[in-house]
Amino acid sequence: MDLIPRIQGLIMKPKEEWVKIKGESTPVPQLFLNYALFLVLISGVAQFIGYGLVGVKVPFVGVYRVGIISALLRGVVFAGLQLVSAYIFGMVINALAPTFGSKPNLENAMKLAVYSLTPGWIGGIFYIIPALAFLALLASLYGLYVMYLGFANPLMDTPQDKVMGYTVASVVAAIVLTAVISLVVGAIFAIGTVSIT
Repeated sequence: MDLIPRIQGLIMKPKEEWVKIKGESTPVPQLFLNYALFLVLISGVAQFIGYGLVGVKVPFVGVYRVGIISALLRGVVFAGLQLVSAYIFGMVINALAPTFGSKPNLENAMKLAVYSLTPGWIGGIFYIIPALAFLALLASLYGLYVMYLGFANPLMDTPQDKVMGYTVASVVAAIVLTAVISLVVGAIFAIGTVSIT
């Protein structure tokens, strides 16, 4: 799998890219090691730079930065949790398959989870400037559309009349996973070394 063309396809022409993806056999370890790991590192490195070096500007107070070690740990923990949540997300998609008249297929469920998270992971570059972090959220919202197209392809052999329900159930699972990751990262790093300049 070529990383850059796959990313471009999922972002610029997702419908056509899902057709290519459906015809490919991608073992789950290869999907995570050769694709997902690289993309979550983008967010992790961007968080390290943004919160450890750039900082967050607070009006009338100055710029807050977490300590370098805390920023590094934050980036590593965030990236690790992103990989874990992508795997859990794929398991949830696979487990929901019979409920929506689809055929359980772990490989396809993992492809659907990982590839639909691509826009959000690429949007993670905005963490470099913490004030622009909301753009990562907007990129993730585009990922919901990409996921819908993956269900409609149908990657999981979902009947067309159940695609929307399957997508909505998966989106709820993704929101819960994202909330849990945010809470875990926030709790771990709530108390950190802070410097003001």
